[in-house]
Amino acid sequence: MISATVSRVREQVAWACRILALEGYTDLTLGHASARADDSYTIYIKRKGPGLDEVCPDDIVAVDLRDPDGLSASDLHLETAMHTEVYRARADVGGVIHGHPPFATALGATGAGLEFLTHDAALFADGLPVFDETPSLILDVVGGRAVANALGGHRALLLRNHGALIAGRDLRWAVLTAVTLERAIRLQTIAVSLGSLRGFSQTWADRILPVKYQEAFLDEYWSAWIRRVRRSPGQGELWGGAQ
Repeated sequence: MISATVSRVREQVAWACRILALEGYTDLTLGHASARADDSYTIYIKRKGPGLDEVCPDDIVAVDLRDPDGLSASDLHLETAMHTEVYRARADVGGVIHGHPPFATALGATGAGLEFLTHDAALFADGLPVFDETPSLILDVVGGRAVANALGGHRALLLRNHGALIAGRDLRWAVLTAVTLERAIRLQTIAVSLGSLRGFSQTWADRILPVKYQEAFLDEYWSAWIRRVRRSPGQGELWGGAQ
């Protein structure tokens, strides 16, 4: 029997994948989300095979952070090491996402950075670092550790010529951060095409952040995302699980 707690975590990761697909993270069968279990040393992550828009709870598999050979499982994505090493480096992280959203991936292929042009960008008031060591896949613990070091204590990281990595205090926060990052960069792309940029200061970003992005809003956002997924063509009721 699967415990209620494990079932809940697997359902949440599956919902996160469906939400990310709806928000522009779909790239063939690539991209993955994970969540840390209550025991702190087990994570549940999307397996390789299905696309983000196809994921169900049965597609979520466990990885034990204490197992040095845990990454060798045949059903894991090649870049699972980014997840495991972020969790090992940061006890404050409960959810990790890696994907190739178009606008964030494009920004990471330039010398430009994220500007404070919208409230979306204020979520990244502490900065948006870039991992610049390699444009290649991150296939092992050494590479995953380098990515975790580049992320540091930040919410998100651009991977040069590759995509983005997001870390949240829980998976809901990670999804909000992933969605907001792509929206902020998309709006910046639009703004650049319209005229001279008129952003706001770091001081304003620091002020906007705690007002706009509050823990109290997360349940409301999460429920709205799930309703959107359910309304989307081909999604239906999914598996009928809990939110």
